[in-house]
Amino acid sequence: MRHFDPVPRPSTRSTVDLDDYRWQAVSERTAREDGAFVYAVCTTGVFCRPSCGARTPLRKNVSFYESPADARRAGFRACKRCAPESTPPHERQRERIVEACRLIEGAEKEPTLGELAKAVGSSPFHFSRVFKRIVGVTPKQYAMAHRARVAAVNLETSKDVTAAIYDSGYGTSSRFYEASKGRHGMTATRLRKGGQDVEIRYAFGDSSLGLVVVAATDRGICAVLFGATRDALIEDLKRRFPKAAFALAELGSDFERWVEQTVDYVDAGSELFALPLDVRGTAFQELVWQTVRGLPAGQTASYKEIAVRIGQPNSARAVAGACAANPVAVIIPCHRVLRSDGELSGYRWGIERKRQLLDRERSALD
Repeated sequence: MRHFDPVPRPSTRSTVDLDDYRWQAVSERTAREDGAFVYAVCTTGVFCRPSCGARTPLRKNVSFYESPADARRAGFRACKRCAPESTPPHERQRERIVEACRLIEGAEKEPTLGELAKAVGSSPFHFSRVFKRIVGVTPKQYAMAHRARVAAVNLETSKDVTAAIYDSGYGTSSRFYEASKGRHGMTATRLRKGGQDVEIRYAFGDSSLGLVVVAATDRGICAVLFGATRDALIEDLKRRFPKAAFALAELGSDFERWVEQTVDYVDAGSELFALPLDVRGTAFQELVWQTVRGLPAGQTASYKEIAVRIGQPNSARAVAGACAANPVAVIIPCHRVLRSDGELSGYRWGIERKRQLLDRERSALD
């Protein structure tokens, strides 16, 4: 399980700091670091993955290597217990879940739980549990969110509302309206009242781009913010939702998966699943945000191009304003929207963060 409080992941730190971070990962058997490095023990001549279940060695006997090949060149042999040269178990699980998500997105008819589990070689019970642990929502909820996104796009481009609804996978118009009703946990009225009578959970994550807070209602994520300190981030949340009740999220909850996914995406441009959102804006802002969410990772569009896509070609300045009002950094990827000349332009959380996010997305695709 990832810990979000203690030590931020080093990016451009000294070798000593990096080794301290890696030693903590080994001491805690942090599975998410499997594949990032291996450690070798001079008294046994063996190298292991960070999550290896073998007895923890003495720190003085441990050295770290970027890859199994580096450890072998140094004269160490692979541990038979954790098999550090194989694909890490959590990566294999993640690959299967990504495959299942693609099956859901590509199917004309929503696949059943049994069909999805069979396609990735798992039992329905185990698949459902792993899917929710990794994605943060159930396969059914993911499918519903995907259909809602497709419906939004279809409704923007189609003059025939009924046809757009059917093309999005809803069998009847009533099913579409039933699914759309209550899509957001916080009504527009409640949002205007500063989140009155709404409980918002939050958790902090240490990313390579700085401290980040993820906040959510019982229906989905309502804020993803970068900041310099925890106090500053809490103040930002309270300014946005002055009448809401706030509570620090418990570790080990589904909510923690949402935080983990967000930080993993920021750090490495990794897959960002369709996390449930509870955000409200003006009709124009929501139209812009929905269009921006349709931009593939590693690709960009200008404010003018977004304006054309939503059918309002003269509203490039207003599109920029909608991007600036985006309450959920990276999940609504406004960092992918640039000036017409290709320059990065403004970004709510700083130009350098925007540059690094785009660079990591492109690197992840290579």
